[in-house]
Amino acid sequence: MKYSITGDNLQLLNIELMPNEKVYSEAGSMVFMSGNVVMEARAKGGLMAGLKRKMTGESFFVTEFFASSGAGLISFGGPMPGKIRAIDLNAGGTWLLQKDAFLCAENSVQMDIAFQRKLGATFFGGEGFILQQLSGSGTAFISATGDLIEMDLQPGQVLKISTGNVVGWQSTVTYDIQAVGGIKTAFFGGEGLFVTTLTGPGKVLLQSMTASKLAMSIHPFLPKDNR
Repeated sequence: MKYSITGDNLQLLNIELMPNEKVYSEAGSMVFMSGNVVMEARAKGGLMAGLKRKMTGESFFVTEFFASSGAGLISFGGPMPGKIRAIDLNAGGTWLLQKDAFLCAENSVQMDIAFQRKLGATFFGGEGFILQQLSGSGTAFISATGDLIEMDLQPGQVLKISTGNVVGWQSTVTYDIQAVGGIKTAFFGGEGLFVTTLTGPGKVLLQSMTASKLAMSIHPFLPKDNR
């Protein structure tokens, strides 16, 4: 599958579909496609897989795309200003993603759900109990808010991240939530009560902005109804 990622902070993923190639995406992420590309809504994986997608905040149906004759072109965009990144599952094994990070994938990629392993991550992580899990073979694409940073953690290496800035990590990485420190730091440090901790080995993807922070920064400038 040939693809290119264009743009800077409002990126587009452009995929050239050859005969017999299929990709699927979350509903509503397609921007444009050539006239020979066919689009079909499907409950990929059946009823249970559809229900699992609903549990992560995605739609019950996914949209499949394929070229009916010759090569086709299709473009996808993320829901927020930010970056798009390809994940090669042939080289990276299973990945876990925070909700809403998935953009699209080759048809050979399986999307499932995974659960937070520790109660601290569930109650204080700010990202919910259920994660998205990508496995199988092929390439998947994720979107993030702001810039993307990739880090390769060594065995036992610990990374502390502000809650919500974690996009995804390989399944070999341990994910948990940790208190930031003493009471004074927690209440007056400006970083909240807890931080996310990731322990290697494995790759992690971080985003420089979160959707909630972006919304808060824009809110003071929105038009107000003075009636």
